[in-house]
Amino acid sequence: MNHPDSRLALTVGEPAGIGPDIVIDIAEHNYATRLTALVDPEVMDQRAQQLGNPLRCRADEQGVLKFGLLNIDAQNRLNVPVSSGRLDKRNAQYVYDSIVSATAGCLNGTYRAMVTAPVHKGIINEAGIYFTGHTELVAGICGIDKPVMMLANKDLRVALVTTHLPLSEVAAAISCDVIKQVVSIVDSDLRSKFGLVSPRILVCGLNPHAGEDGHMGTEEIDTIIPCLQGLRVNGFKLLGPIPADTAFTPRSLAQVDAVIAMYHDQGLPVIKAQGFGSIVNITLGLPIIRTSVDHGTALDLAGTGEAASSSLLAAVEEAIRMSEIQHGT
Repeated sequence: MNHPDSRLALTVGEPAGIGPDIVIDIAEHNYATRLTALVDPEVMDQRAQQLGNPLRCRADEQGVLKFGLLNIDAQNRLNVPVSSGRLDKRNAQYVYDSIVSATAGCLNGTYRAMVTAPVHKGIINEAGIYFTGHTELVAGICGIDKPVMMLANKDLRVALVTTHLPLSEVAAAISCDVIKQVVSIVDSDLRSKFGLVSPRILVCGLNPHAGEDGHMGTEEIDTIIPCLQGLRVNGFKLLGPIPADTAFTPRSLAQVDAVIAMYHDQGLPVIKAQGFGSIVNITLGLPIIRTSVDHGTALDLAGTGEAASSSLLAAVEEAIRMSEIQHGT
């Protein structure tokens, strides 16, 4: 069904990376909603020429700037020309501002959802802009202090209690308050954005064998088990804590709608092994919908024609699906 008034914001990310390549690759895909790329037209035209693609940014009969079937929002402009594969900190503000503009557009109703292509955290920070990632920046603009990262494909959803922490700091970061917050956010968004009436969630233990009754760590006994028991009393449908080495077996996954892992490399390697390049990164706990790709800037592939757009396609399709569920259309 076509929804002509729906809009989805698409940020192209680091201009020296593969963001422009994969956006060019989907520019003539006919989606059920209009996509607006927040990008300097020079980025698209230059990369398309490099790739031997005939598309260029052109104004249509109504004066709307287009690149293929994409609308172009050119409010943010490069500071210096881009060379594929070569980072330049002078363009970091442009990248940052594009994310801010897309988020603001979602908050004010211009867009129903946003999809982000990869950025390079290092070059943004090198430019003097404090930046820990898309998730934290978008959440901050939205006034949210605890966003939840979830990666999803058609068969599995994995959310995280902690994200980009050294392993040595994970145990100290896990408290009952944090677990309650993450479970509540995952449950709420599975209902509102995924259309699940009564979500079932598997929660991983922290330690091997979920602590082995305290012989391999006491976090389960001291924190995780009593916390989950309290959440069950409040109506949450939870399985766990389950040892991570059995949590992802077909038998376990058949019983649940999502898995909550305690830390980054407990859950994400599993889902990425199932099909890297077709997975969607979804930020939960926001008043807006934000999805992203499951990969980085891949500077060595920029402008070569070898970058795969499968994850971006999946991210766009998931954002459209989620927005239709949330808006009832």
